[in-house]
Amino acid sequence: MKLQQVLSLVRKAIDDYHMIETGDKIAVGISGGKDSLTLLYALSHLRRFYPLPFELCAVTVDLGFQNLHLEKIQDLCKELEVEYIIVPTQIAQIIFEDRRESNPCSLCAKMRKGALNTAIKEAGCNKIAYAHHKDDVVETLLMSLIFEGRIHTFAPVTHLDRMDLTVIRPLMYMNEADVIGFVNKYRVPVVKSPCPADGYTKRQYVKELLHQLNLENPGVKNRIFTAIQNGNMKGW
Repeated sequence: MKLQQVLSLVRKAIDDYHMIETGDKIAVGISGGKDSLTLLYALSHLRRFYPLPFELCAVTVDLGFQNLHLEKIQDLCKELEVEYIIVPTQIAQIIFEDRRESNPCSLCAKMRKGALNTAIKEAGCNKIAYAHHKDDVVETLLMSLIFEGRIHTFAPVTHLDRMDLTVIRPLMYMNEADVIGFVNKYRVPVVKSPCPADGYTKRQYVKELLHQLNLENPGVKNRIFTAIQNGNMKGW
């Protein structure tokens, strides 16, 4: 997928759900994965011509794994003229060594978001952009149905009252396949997660399930996404 196509989908999401306002300072949470780097690319280029001026910075929470290499992301941020903030933590040691969590993902996510939100507020940001794409939206709905017995997925825009931060999701109209195509075409420097639990999660199970459903019933993912948009869910 070409950059112009990415920008078109991102701008449509931003305009449809009024994600950006004049004077916003938006942080992009950078994991090093394909999704967050695609979002960084898109917003850094969008700010050059978007009618409502906004500032941008990138933030990575370093969980403390020894083999996490962020040099290529630092170079990318310099190229895109985006401030890059690295937040050092000992989350990996706490979860895998001190507590030896058998199901580490939930606690890790809470601790990571806490460190991320604190750093964002210190940087003077009022919004944070998450790199959730269309597949993530649909997968979250299926996870809620299967594992929690409720109909729920995250909204395009969410306000975090405790932190006084607004979460926006500008990639929500992009398919994961589109992200992969963009990353490959532009040789985006993706950094593989060093987490030992990576790829062995409930989300991965649901991702594979959705892939199989879409193979057997072509278009089912888009129909579920349309149902979410039309289902009177909070924030949609």
